[in-house]
Amino acid sequence: MQQHDIDWDLPAPFTIEIAVRPEDTDRLGHANNVVYVRWLEDVSWAHIESLGMTWELHEKTGKAMAITRTEIDYLASANAGDQLVLGTWLTDYDGRFRSARQFQLVRPSDGKTLVRAVSTHACVDLKSQRPARAPKEFAEILGSAVVAGGKGL
Repeated sequence: MQQHDIDWDLPAPFTIEIAVRPEDTDRLGHANNVVYVRWLEDVSWAHIESLGMTWELHEKTGKAMAITRTEIDYLASANAGDQLVLGTWLTDYDGRFRSARQFQLVRPSDGKTLVRAVSTHACVDLKSQRPARAPKEFAEILGSAVVAGGKGL
């Protein structure tokens, strides 16, 4: 099978590879919408951890970035056996409280974009689950990773 170059929406995405398993599919025979949400979360965690925003840092600061909204456009189906690449970018950070990220799910075998998504996040206190100002460590990591040109807050 020929590999097509991926036409990413933004430059230099952080990516993970995904193999669609039979258990990822639903009665319609394609990947279930709940599975896409799990993949978005998986790549988000992998991305921030690669930047140094580890779970240990979350525990040390007592803060985390919680998803407040996710918007997903399902453009084409993924089926069991498909090999996919999911890219993500941090596209906004207000320096205090909110961040945003963009996603693009691609099937390299035909170069087709299957999903585009955007999520927004708010910093919360891990104990109270209430909104909180992001710690300095988060601000430095998130602020330096923002990619220009994406869908912001």
